[in-house]
Amino acid sequence: MALFDRTSQPRVFATPVGVDFSSALINGIDQRLAGAQPHDLGRIEIYVNTARLQRRLRAIYAERRASFLPRIKQITELANQPGLKDLPPAASKLRHQLEISQLIAALLDRQPELAPRAALFDLAESLANLMAEMQEEQVFPQALAQLDVAEHAQHWQKSQAFLSIVTQYFGPDASGMTAEARQNLSVDQLAQKWRVDPPLHPILIAGSTGSRGTTARLMALVATLPQGAVILPGFDFDQPVDVWDGLLDSLTAEDHPQFRFADFAARVGIKPDQITNWSGELPKTPARTALVSLALRPAPVTDQWRTEGPLLKHLGDGVKELTLLEAATPQAEAAAIALRLRQAAEDGSRAALISPDRTLTRQVTAALNRWGIEPDDSAGQPLALSAAGRFLRHVADVFGRPLTGEALLILLKHPLSQSASDQRGQHLLRTRDLELEVLRGGSPFPTHQALQTWAEQRTTDPGAIAWVDWVHATLLVHAAPAEQLLTEHLERHLQTATALACGVTGEGSGGLWLYEAGKKAEAVMQAFQQDADAGGVLSDRDYQALLAAVLNAEEVRDPVRPHPNIMIWGAMEARVQGADLVILAGLNEGVWPAAPGADPWLNRQMRANAGLRLPDRVIGLATHDFQQAIASGEVWLTRSRRNAETETVPSRWLNRLTNLMQGISADSQAALEQMRQRGAHWLDISKQLATPQMAVPPAPRPAPQPPLAARPKRLSVTQVERLIRDPYAIYARSVLRLRPLRPLRQSPDAPLRGTILHDVLCQFIDQTRAGLPNDAIDQLLLTAETVLHDQAPWPAARRLWFARMERIAPWLIDGEVARRQIATPYLLEARGQLDMPELDLKLTATADRIDRAEGGDLVIYDYKTGGVPSPAQERSFNKQLWLEALMAERGAFEGAEPLAVRQIAYIGLGAGGKVLLHVLAPGDIAAIASSFGELIKRFAQPDTGYPSRRAVFDLNFGGDFDHLARYGEWDATTPPTLIRVGS
Repeated sequence: MALFDRTSQPRVFATPVGVDFSSALINGIDQRLAGAQPHDLGRIEIYVNTARLQRRLRAIYAERRASFLPRIKQITELANQPGLKDLPPAASKLRHQLEISQLIAALLDRQPELAPRAALFDLAESLANLMAEMQEEQVFPQALAQLDVAEHAQHWQKSQAFLSIVTQYFGPDASGMTAEARQNLSVDQLAQKWRVDPPLHPILIAGSTGSRGTTARLMALVATLPQGAVILPGFDFDQPVDVWDGLLDSLTAEDHPQFRFADFAARVGIKPDQITNWSGELPKTPARTALVSLALRPAPVTDQWRTEGPLLKHLGDGVKELTLLEAATPQAEAAAIALRLRQAAEDGSRAALISPDRTLTRQVTAALNRWGIEPDDSAGQPLALSAAGRFLRHVADVFGRPLTGEALLILLKHPLSQSASDQRGQHLLRTRDLELEVLRGGSPFPTHQALQTWAEQRTTDPGAIAWVDWVHATLLVHAAPAEQLLTEHLERHLQTATALACGVTGEGSGGLWLYEAGKKAEAVMQAFQQDADAGGVLSDRDYQALLAAVLNAEEVRDPVRPHPNIMIWGAMEARVQGADLVILAGLNEGVWPAAPGADPWLNRQMRANAGLRLPDRVIGLATHDFQQAIASGEVWLTRSRRNAETETVPSRWLNRLTNLMQGISADSQAALEQMRQRGAHWLDISKQLATPQMAVPPAPRPAPQPPLAARPKRLSVTQVERLIRDPYAIYARSVLRLRPLRPLRQSPDAPLRGTILHDVLCQFIDQTRAGLPNDAIDQLLLTAETVLHDQAPWPAARRLWFARMERIAPWLIDGEVARRQIATPYLLEARGQLDMPELDLKLTATADRIDRAEGGDLVIYDYKTGGVPSPAQERSFNKQLWLEALMAERGAFEGAEPLAVRQIAYIGLGAGGKVLLHVLAPGDIAAIASSFGELIKRFAQPDTGYPSRRAVFDLNFGGDFDHLARYGEWDATTPPTLIRVGS
């Protein structure tokens, strides 16, 4: 059966821009098979460049009546043609990257100045990609060595040092060859075989642009077969000959959407105007395709806009289904897109969002969730972000570092942890109790001993000790850094992950390898194990970075939940699939098209001289994708005028299109304005949808009035200042009995620093009660070093806090000498309680230090790790020392009899040190007792409320209960509202 007539020139066909390529391909085959036998279709071989196109073609044939099917394969399967010399399977890309990373590591050991070792895997990936490109384009290391690099000699020497280590992959030995090298060899063998014995059945290569050298060579080979043909996608039949002729210089034209077709035509020895329409189908909107074709002309010939623009016909009809949406922000853009997709879902039409901006597509997905719509995202989700991927990454992170309480909880609470047994509920209960009773507010690095002590105290939970032993054996034993073989890293990692997933029972692997994400993770990790012998020796950090890269390179899709008609596509999907509505989003320069990535090896001119692909290639391919997508039926073009940081610049394609329409005629200007109005209409609807229908009044500034019986009967001297500054905090803590959770991630903050430095001074004073030694400064610093080592597990914080103590130590000792001349240390961290029945109150305190003079009078000190209060602050708010003096004179401190207080003093340990000293006069204690009594009596009145943030020290800092008081809905200028609570 002959599908084609005999011809002396290569057969190259194309489908026009704006035509559904898959349908047109099949229609063209049907036209040529008219009158043929049904089994003739089964003799046709169709080779496509992507699995997506392969699936699309099979789906279209499956929807037709039962019949023979063509053999639809991927181009890479041509190497499996019968009669070819057996080629060993290609090694995986990961294996080559691991091998190259070892070569780079050895090079950096010899020449560490070439690059930082932290860039090892990035360099290996980049070098592997360059090697693959060289093999695809048949550029050998010798060609690179002959480049003229006089102006870049120093940089080129570094590049050659790296390039020299991959020359082994270009030799005649085929063992361990790359996939690109294997494909090259198979194309060479096919060419030799087909010269002697060409196949007589139809062979079609469909959907490829020939942008890669190996594929282009194969396409050129098939185009010359007796029954071979190439069908190009998205060919611009509107483009004039002179423009085609100008696309042959890659340095100036590779960013043009039709460059690859001009280049391929030149490769096979034909002119672009000799390429014919495969199926005879025309674009749905010929006026629009002509407009876009003119807009995308190469820069040197954009003067043709003036001459050819006014000749364009029916522009109004061509763009009547084109919408231009220019939103103020990406959030507004995503909201409007989601609204239009929702309407498409309700109408039952097929809609596709196309954008390379994954942040934008995630925002659209989140907005669609409002209506319970999950789009079918062809890109899926990175495996590293799936449940199984996160679990594997979290497990890897425990190696080579002390396990923090936060990291421990992340692992224990993960859905895959102990997912194999029916003890999951008990596991979560123990995890919660462990968090609240041990980890929050405890050491940032939990120990086996701390967990054992906690488990032993759980007398009603007999399995707690075994559970703690399992946690220790699974997670707490990996803190020591290790450099070992990649195979050993993987074995330890998988054993730990499996043990954590299966739980205390130790059987199976739980839910780790279940469902789509788990199955994909298992396959990826098995492939990783197969190639791990090429990884050499790695540190824990290197292994974690490598694992993240491996998981991020894979994607997983949910095959069940997505909406069948609402899709998110990448640009390649748009080449082979059609939709009723196509939304091209994120049309800002630098996003679509994206700027070419930096090349650490060769500059643009060197690439051109060597015969490698230019960075402009990615822009040209993106432009071709845009040209095809915009030629669909109903199309939206969307962008945001601003991103999170700055004003944005419209995509060059959008800029060209709008500029051309602005200058053609008044009709085209009106059509452009209508496009913008359609976009503005949807933005308005989206804005209205986000605007509440009724205003919700802000919450008042609360001043609750609890019953007298519920008001606090016990206050500490430090709470008195809070009662004055923020009475609502006392209400929440003492009346509602709320307590903020202690921090899970204990940080070296100011309160903790104060606690530790207080302990340093307390221990030093206790050690020197009998008198200050001659080396008092050294002893103080030794005490500080010991306490910091025991209580501050952060090396950087320890050094900073010790440096502060070191700076202030001479001043402290000089002051201590003066203080010892007045009185000697008497009580340290003294606890006291004063019953005040006249106020129905117990007043408590813990005094930092009480000294006793020879005459029996007391001196009370309070250490401040920051600054001391000002006289005005002390007069109005800071009553702590005055109240401690009142308690001391009434004998409220344990181990102390009632004695007169001679002095009180704040010792500030801040920058430079400062002391605020008060010598008490007769009547001072009585005055403080009177003013304190008035304060307590005022809050004992039924009509007195507890207002929030009455006189806080700093408005910029929030309190523990500000969220409960709805602070933010009101501010400091809002008057308090009395609220009666309780009965």
